[in-house]
Amino acid sequence: MPKKSNSHPHSAEQKPDVTLAHDRDQTFPVVGVGASAGGLDAFTKLLKNLPADTGMAFVLVQHLDPKHVSLLPELLGRASSMPVAEITDGTRIEPNHVYVMPPNYSLALLHGVLHLMPRPDGLGKHLPIDDFLSSLAEDRNSNAIGVILSGTASDGTLGMKAIKFAGGITFAQSEDSAEYDGMPHSVISAGHVDFVLTPEEIGKELVRIARHPYLRPEETGPRGELVSGGGDNLNKIFVLLRSRTGNDFTYYKHSTIRRRIKRRMVLHQLEKIEDYVKYLQKQPGELDALFQDILINVTSFFRDPETFDALQQEVFPALIEKRSAEQPLRIWVPGCSTGEEVYSVAIALLEFLGDRASSFHIQIFASDIDDKAIDIARQGIYPESIRDVIAPGRLQRFFIKTPSGYQISKIIRDMCVFAVQSVVKDPPFSRLDLICCRNLMIYLGAVLQKKVLHTFHYALRPGRFLMLGTSETIGSFADLFATVDKKNKIYVKKSVASLPGYDFSILPHAPMSAADQANPARAPSALDIQHEAERLILTTYAPPGVIINQDLQILHFRGQTGPYIEPSPGSASLNLLKMARQDLVLELRSVVNQAIKERNKVRKEGVRIRNDGGYRMVNLQVLPLSEEGPAEPHYLVLFEPGSEALASAQPDAATPDATNLRIQALEQERLSSREYMQSIIEEQEATNEELQSANEEIQSANEELQSTNEELETAKEELQSTNEELSTINDEHENRNQELMSSNNDLANLLASVELAIVILSDDLRIRRFTPTAKALLNLIDADIGRPIGNIRPNVNILDLEKQVREVIDTMSAQSSEVQDRDGRCYTLSIRPYKTLDNRIEGVVMSFINIDSTKEAERIHRILQQERRLAAVVRDSSDAVTVQDFAGRILAWNRRAQEMYGYTEEEALQLNISVLTSQKNQEEMRDLIERLKRGEHIPPFKTTRITKDGREINVWLTVSVLLGESGNPTSLSTTEKEF
Repeated sequence: MPKKSNSHPHSAEQKPDVTLAHDRDQTFPVVGVGASAGGLDAFTKLLKNLPADTGMAFVLVQHLDPKHVSLLPELLGRASSMPVAEITDGTRIEPNHVYVMPPNYSLALLHGVLHLMPRPDGLGKHLPIDDFLSSLAEDRNSNAIGVILSGTASDGTLGMKAIKFAGGITFAQSEDSAEYDGMPHSVISAGHVDFVLTPEEIGKELVRIARHPYLRPEETGPRGELVSGGGDNLNKIFVLLRSRTGNDFTYYKHSTIRRRIKRRMVLHQLEKIEDYVKYLQKQPGELDALFQDILINVTSFFRDPETFDALQQEVFPALIEKRSAEQPLRIWVPGCSTGEEVYSVAIALLEFLGDRASSFHIQIFASDIDDKAIDIARQGIYPESIRDVIAPGRLQRFFIKTPSGYQISKIIRDMCVFAVQSVVKDPPFSRLDLICCRNLMIYLGAVLQKKVLHTFHYALRPGRFLMLGTSETIGSFADLFATVDKKNKIYVKKSVASLPGYDFSILPHAPMSAADQANPARAPSALDIQHEAERLILTTYAPPGVIINQDLQILHFRGQTGPYIEPSPGSASLNLLKMARQDLVLELRSVVNQAIKERNKVRKEGVRIRNDGGYRMVNLQVLPLSEEGPAEPHYLVLFEPGSEALASAQPDAATPDATNLRIQALEQERLSSREYMQSIIEEQEATNEELQSANEEIQSANEELQSTNEELETAKEELQSTNEELSTINDEHENRNQELMSSNNDLANLLASVELAIVILSDDLRIRRFTPTAKALLNLIDADIGRPIGNIRPNVNILDLEKQVREVIDTMSAQSSEVQDRDGRCYTLSIRPYKTLDNRIEGVVMSFINIDSTKEAERIHRILQQERRLAAVVRDSSDAVTVQDFAGRILAWNRRAQEMYGYTEEEALQLNISVLTSQKNQEEMRDLIERLKRGEHIPPFKTTRITKDGREINVWLTVSVLLGESGNPTSLSTTEKEF
C-alpha cells in the first residue's frame, strides 16, 4: 500500500523529482521505422549507423507472417549497439533502446507505453505501420519521427502525414537504394517527407538531429526558449511571410506557428531564431516551405461520421423545407484544404436528396489560402488508400477509378467551385444556407475569431446554419448564433441588429480611442442637444436597470446600477445572476423566470437589501421588450427604490403648545410643498410627453435614415460579394479552360501520332473527328466534320455501315468485321460505343486496322506447315532417300539411308555419292547424270551400292530431277530400295 505524503520526512521533496523524471520520459524523441519486403537489410544498415547514446527510442514495425515466430530481434541485435527487444504488451519505452513489433498484432503508443492490439479481423487491409505512426504522432507530437524503408504497397503514407501535421520529422529511403520501392514511392509522392536518403544517411541524419537543442531540453532549458523569447523575430518572420505569400499570420495562434518554426530550424541545423530569420532572407524558397508547414492539410473524407449524420438529420431537412426550385442552395466551406471535406458535404447532400437532387440548384463554394491545395481539390484525384475510409457503395457511385487512384465524379465536381481566398481579409460569399468551417478556428487568435464569426453571421441567410469542428465553439458570441446541436457544434444564425459595414482588412493592434473618433470640426446640432436632454432626464428620473436576453446575459446598462449589481470575483461574466448582489439573487431569479415564462411584465415590491450597515427597500420590475423579426426575446429589468420604514417613536404628552403649532406648520408646509412638487411633476410630465413625442419623431426619422444607410451598406456588401463570386467562378472557368485545352492538345497529338484510321461519330451519325490516316482510306477532307457518314464515299467496301453503327449505339456492344479497300488491302473494322465519363452513349468510334501482314503471315504459315508434312514423309520413309547435286555432293540423307549404308547424316553430308557406287558402275552413273541434265526421263533400274563396311548390296533405284526457282535442273533426288 503506498505511503501517505506525510509518512516520510523527505517525501515532499522527492515527489517533484518523480514528476520531472516523468516529464523527461515524455520529451525524448521516439522514432517509428516501418518496412515490409526488403526491410531486414534496410533495418540493418540503419542500425549500424546509430550510436548507443542518441537519446532516442526506436520502434521497428514490419509486415510479418502471422503464423511464424519472428527472428527479427535476434538478427537486428547483432547489428545494433543498442539493446534490441521484442515488444510485450505494456512495455514502457526508454531512450537508447530498439523495440521490434511481434507478428500478428497491431501496435499503439499511449503516454510512453507500447500496447499490442489484436490484429483486425475481416478482409480489410492490415496496416500496422499506419496504425503505429498515427498513434505515435498523437502521443509525441513534435517529438515523433517517422522513417519509411523498403516495402511494397502504400502502408505508412497516412501515418507519415499525421506525424508531419503534429510537427514531427519524416524520412523515406531513396527509391534507387530500396529493394522494393513501393512504400517509399507512395509517401514521397504524397509530399509527406522531409528527407529522402539511403538507410546509412538516415542514421547519420538522426544522430545530427538528436544533438539539436530542440530535442535535448536538458542542455538548454525548456525548448520553447528557442522561439518564444524572440517576439520581435517572430514578427519579422510574419513580415517576410506576408511579403512572400500575401498572408498575415500575426493574429493566428502563435503556439502552432512556433512549433512549425522549431521544426524548420531542426531541419536546417539552426539553433537560434535570429539565425533562422537571416536564413529566410537569404533563401526565399524556405518561406514557401514554412508557409506549407503552417498550412499542413490534414483532412479526410467523412471525418467524424456522426457530424455528417447530424447534417442529414437536422440541417438538410430545414434547408430544403419550403424552398422554391428557383432559389439555389448555397454552401460555403472555408479552409477547405485539398477538398475532402467539400466533397464529403456534397456526397452527404446528394444522398439525402436522393431522386430529388435534380430539382435543386446546388452551389458549393470552397476556399483556402493554399493555392497548391486548391489545385488538388479542383482535380479531385485521391490515392487508393481512400478505400479504407469510404464505403464501397459510395466509392462506386461517386468516384471513378484512375491509374493514380480515384477521382470524384464530374457531377459532383461541377457543383463545387474552388477559389484561393482568405476568410479573414477577403470579402465573403453571401446569402448562404450553410457554412461548414471545421478545424480552422482553433488556429486563429481571439481577434481573428471575432472577425470571422461576424463575417459568417453576415454571410448567412436568417435562420441558416454554421457548423464548426468538435474542438471549436462560438465562445462569447451567443448573441450571434444559437446552439442547435451542442455535441456536433451546429449553430443557427440569430436575427440581431445589423452591424456596421464590414471592413475586410485585418483589425488594428488596438482599438481607436475616443479622441481619435471625435470630430471637433462638427458643431453640435439640435438633435445632439435633444439627445443630451433626454440623457439627463433618464439619468435623473428613470430607475436604473439593465437589458438582458433570454440567456440572462446583460446587453445594456441603464442608469446607476452600482447599488444593485457589481462585477463578481473570478472570470469576467455579464450574467445577471452572477453580477447581482447576494440579497437580490433569489428574488431576481424568481421575477425574471416568471417574466420569461409568461412573456409579461412582473413586479416585486419590498425587497430588502443591506446598505451601509443597515437595510434599504427596493422594488423589482421586469418588462418584456417587443422586437420585429424572428422571436429573440429581450427584457428590461428595473431597480426602483422602495419606501423606507419610519423610525417608531413614543408621543410626548408633555409637549408644549408651541411645539404642536410648529408641527402643524411644518405639516402645512409639507402639504404645500407636496402640492407644489405635484404641479412641477405634472408640468414635467407634460414636458416629458412633448419631449417624448419629439424624440419619437426624431427617432423615427433617424431609424429611416439608419435603415436607408443599412440598405446601402448591404447593397454595397452584396455587390462586393457578388463580384468576388464572379471573380471566383471566372478563375474556375479559366482553370477548366486550361484543362480542356491541355486535354484537346493531348488528344490531337495522340490521334496524329497513331498510324491507325480512326473516325469518331456522334449519336446522329455525323463525323466528329478523324485521324490523318483515315483521310486517304475513307476519302475524307477537313470540311467533312459535321457531315453524316452516309454522305461519304469511302475507298473501303463496307456493307450497311449506317446499320452497323446504329446497332452498336442501340445494343451498346462492339462489333468487328473484315473489309477490303479498292487496292485489295484487308482491314479489320472495329465499331465501339463512344462513352462519356458519366457512362452515357453519345456515338461510336470506328477504327481500321490493316491486316495484310497478318494475312501474308498466315499464308506463309500454311506453306511451312505443308513443307513440314513433306519433310516428315521423307524423313520417315521406308526407302532410302537422298539428294545430291550434279557434282555428286550429298545434300540430304534420311533415316533409312543411314540404316542401309551405315553412314550417319553428319558423315554422309561430307561425302560424294561416288563412295556408294561400285567401280564397275561409276561410268554408268556419270552417263545417267548427263542424261538427266538434258531432261531425259530415266525409268527405275537395278544397281549395286557399297556400304560403309564394304558390303555390296543390290538396290532398286529411282531418280528424279529437282528444279530451281528459275525452272532449271539443280539437283537429283534418289529413292533406293534394297532387294
